[in-house]
Amino acid sequence: MKIAVFPGSFDPFTLAHQDLVERALPLFDKIIIAVGYNANKKGMLDHDERVKCIQEVFRDVNVIEVMKYNGLTVDFCQKVGAKFILRGLRNTGDFEFENAIAQNNLLLNPVVESYFLMSRSGKAHISSTIVRDVWFNGGDIRAMVPTEVLALLNERKP
Repeated sequence: MKIAVFPGSFDPFTLAHQDLVERALPLFDKIIIAVGYNANKKGMLDHDERVKCIQEVFRDVNVIEVMKYNGLTVDFCQKVGAKFILRGLRNTGDFEFENAIAQNNLLLNPVVESYFLMSRSGKAHISSTIVRDVWFNGGDIRAMVPTEVLALLNERKP
């Protein structure tokens, strides 16, 4: 069984993330969206809220599982039996960064291979950082996040 892990903080999960996962579905038998935890970061959504939102986005897709994790991604891959890491690339800066991580992951666990998908035109400008900035400054993020994420954030509006 070809299992891929799509790791990230997903704070929040964006339409670019969703597009990447949907495009990767034909490549793998199962995709685990691994929601990372960083105790040093004050996020927009807490860890459980991020998991819940993503589960809601893919509630009708039985080959996608959403799990929390911390520590090394390659260790998580080994724990869940995944031999692939799925990553998205928006630009050459992402390539440089992700390539370095992929090379180090191969040193740590040569069985786990990284697969990169380029962001689709029209989605490459979307990042969680930009979404957070727009949201915290009162801007409209409807074109950047799935409706399930927007619904949760709208519940929090003052």
